[in-house]
Amino acid sequence: MNYITSRDGTQIFYKDWGSGRPVVFSHGWPLHADAWDAQMLFLAGKGFRVIAHDRRGHGRSGQPAQGNNMDTYADDLAALLDALDLHGATLVGHSTGGGEVAHYIGRHGTRRVARAVLIGAVPPIMAKTAANPNGLPLDVFDGIRKGVADNRSQFYKDLAVPFFGFNRPGAKVSQGTIDTFWAQGMAGGILGQYACIKEFSEVDYTEDLKKITVPTLILHGDDDQIVPIDNSARMSAKIVKNATLKVYPGASHGMCVINADQVNADLLAFLNA
Repeated sequence: MNYITSRDGTQIFYKDWGSGRPVVFSHGWPLHADAWDAQMLFLAGKGFRVIAHDRRGHGRSGQPAQGNNMDTYADDLAALLDALDLHGATLVGHSTGGGEVAHYIGRHGTRRVARAVLIGAVPPIMAKTAANPNGLPLDVFDGIRKGVADNRSQFYKDLAVPFFGFNRPGAKVSQGTIDTFWAQGMAGGILGQYACIKEFSEVDYTEDLKKITVPTLILHGDDDQIVPIDNSARMSAKIVKNATLKVYPGASHGMCVINADQVNADLLAFLNA
């Protein structure tokens, strides 16, 4: 397996398939790089080099007590791009990974980046604050923290249902998809995953979004029960200078799995534009 060593010595696992123009994927919480299987398999077959890492505290990467914050996540991503000496990369982030992509650009610039894609992404900020009065109350995220601390195994099984929209009338429920979500979540460490809740909910990415100058595609489902579209994608599309928003009617937070064919087609069109 492939690893890089971050600045503080944490081992970061990554997958690196194919050749051609690089596409780098940042996953959502509490998952790991395998969440991108459908996209990586598809784009590798279309002649792209596809790379995805497991965020520290998640999946096959190290589980340190330190550095479980967005500054360090962005620095870990920078370390990966530097180690592989990538240029002209397209950064693709889902959910928390969208925050990671935005913060990477805000913190490290676009020297290695040609394009960005935010899918079901958390920016600009999820939590309700004085500056974001329409955000979700903090007690929503306190409930997530309690679920993780009390019984994260059951919590992840329960979370998968609204994540993929399986609680909607007429939804075709896939037990395999639920099991995969659970397995990815349980592969990570509870300490890092618990700390990450604050990073996807309370961090304000507005200033990072303002620094994104490369062409940016924003994809979001209008039935996303985890990251509501009005407080995220619609706002981000107004902040990012060169953004295109595409809304998936009726799509869930798990659109990269449930709507994989459409997401893949949109990614390919954006990459080739």
